[in-house]
Amino acid sequence: MPALKPTSFTAKITWLGHVPDRDASLASEPLEQMDLTWAGVATEAHGGETRPSCTRVKSQHPRGTEIANVRQLTILSAEELTEIAAEMGVDAFNPAWAGISIVIEGIPDFTHVPPSSRLQAESGATLVIDMENRPCHLPAKVIEEDAPGKGKAFKTAAVNRRGVTAWVERPGALKVGDILRLHIPDQPVWQHLDAARAE
Repeated sequence: MPALKPTSFTAKITWLGHVPDRDASLASEPLEQMDLTWAGVATEAHGGETRPSCTRVKSQHPRGTEIANVRQLTILSAEELTEIAAEMGVDAFNPAWAGISIVIEGIPDFTHVPPSSRLQAESGATLVIDMENRPCHLPAKVIEEDAPGKGKAFKTAAVNRRGVTAWVERPGALKVGDILRLHIPDQPVWQHLDAARAE
């Protein structure tokens, strides 16, 4: 019995980008095509099959521990970026400001799609959604360069809108304009989730 259910929800890729040198800047540079490998994108500083653990998993691993890289890419929705921009008081949010890999359009409340969902292109190239990408202060410096006085507003504006992290399940190429179909785990929400969160 299949564990993943194809849905009628689809999204169009409106922007692709990569961060070529994380030490130099968090800002991403636009791409017309993204060639996905098992390690993510070859030119992406966040790529690789493994990565050093960070503060997001500090309850599980000492910082810097080598772990599987389920943060090869960051994906945000155009709709949520519009909401972030409005709350920040800027005309539009440039995806490069936050080191975004992929911007999609068409899936409502995208940040909260179930973990382990898939986004699959018609070519078969497939991304696995790890989990929500929590907002942080790091994009503020990049934002300040283009929109002085607005950088500090990002972290608050991006709460529940920061998109997701993802990793490559099936390599292939993605292009701006490609359509991705959402596939979700065919299982109910764990009935003890609220109790576990309250601990």
